[in-house]
Amino acid sequence: MLDDMASLTTERPDFLEVAPENWLVLGGKFGKQFRSLTEQYSFVCHGLSLSLGSPDPIDINFVKQLKIFFKQHDIKIYSEHLSYCSGNGHLYDLMPIPFSEESAHYVADRIKLVQDILEQRIAVENVSYYAAPDQKMSEIDFTNMVLELSDCDLLLDVNNIYVNSVNHGYDASAFLKALPSQRIAYGHIAGHYNEAEDLIIDTHGDDVIEPVWQLLAQAYQHHGIFPTLLERDFNLPPIDELLEEVQKIRVIQGMASQSEQLK
Repeated sequence: MLDDMASLTTERPDFLEVAPENWLVLGGKFGKQFRSLTEQYSFVCHGLSLSLGSPDPIDINFVKQLKIFFKQHDIKIYSEHLSYCSGNGHLYDLMPIPFSEESAHYVADRIKLVQDILEQRIAVENVSYYAAPDQKMSEIDFTNMVLELSDCDLLLDVNNIYVNSVNHGYDASAFLKALPSQRIAYGHIAGHYNEAEDLIIDTHGDDVIEPVWQLLAQAYQHHGIFPTLLERDFNLPPIDELLEEVQKIRVIQGMASQSEQLK
């Protein structure tokens, strides 16, 4: 895939995203290829291990490594999950943070610490989740409280809204509209796996389905057009097929732009 991206001459993506953990200390052939790509494309970083909701302290040395890495590769946006993945060791999964005011203040303080070290705002992603332990407030109220308390940005994942709306029985459009437009740094869209009629697994391993495309169109109509990344983590099709979905994002953005001009 690195070779595919380096050799593209037409219909290139506007930007690419990587997990910084996979590239921080990588050298040799792949390190050189990555450096070549960051010179050709705009990149954003989407973290996997900051563990914002963890009971463990924030890994300060890791955040300082990120700061150097971002400067080396001119990374303008760093996003992370509104979840946690560690507690006396790495859990290798993204676990839900309890939806409560206490949790919101705790996570916001940790986000502010990271932002202070990096000397830049970060974006947090609304995540998919399959259980809501110790829930005392709604997901949307919790998300908005964290964004407000920490004064951070939002990575708006449209597929996660759709997945959660099915799994937890809420109105996806209402959730989408309740998010703060002014905080959206960029967006994600992806495919998923239907385990059952009332259970969707957020896999990033399949094509985007039509209801999620429609929700993306609603997002642009309500919040304005924002940069949007197609996520695909496995079952990777040929690059031409991936670029067809990237092109569909552009088509929907173009339609939203035309609709705005007609108002």
